Amino acid sequence: MSPNIAVVRADYGNPLHAAALMQVLNAYASEPAGGSHPLSVFVRENLISALAARPQAYSVLAFDGDEPVGLVNCIEGFSTFACRPLVNVHDVAVVVSHRGQRIGAQMLALAERLAIERGAVKMTMEVLSGNGPAMALYTRLGYQGYQLEPSMGTAQFMQKLLATPPDSN
Repeated sequence: MSPNIAVVRADYGNPLHAAALMQVLNAYASEPAGGSHPLSVFVRENLISALAARPQAYSVLAFDGDEPVGLVNCIEGFSTFACRPLVNVHDVAVVVSHRGQRIGAQMLALAERLAIERGAVKMTMEVLSGNGPAMALYTRLGYQGYQLEPSMGTAQFMQKLLATPPDSN
């Protein structure tokens, strides 16, 4: 692992942090695990201000010196069963050149500390079943399939796309 890795909470008002977030997220979005498409013009122009406008959002960045090499985006939700916040880890990305150096684990550790500061009862995330390295990392860190009653099985992540105004690419 590089001794120059710094893991920090992102400041959406800091232009260097904003650029780092967009750079790493765009690289991730362009890979198969991120959908194989770069971020749209709309997302590139609006994401930072949209995150900054949401007090329930926070991000963690990793830098190797001045080079952004990792990102975790988190969004606070609410557990009705616990009557406490929960934090969804929405994106975890480490640039190709820095994978295998435990940067993801360092970023998730800070994301977890921030979740605990918020009083969160748990952290949740989605991961593609074909992303073996990510699955291994998350399992090593204590994440597991969600279930309430074993006889009912493990929760499945589902989505329904809604009609939204088109964004320009």
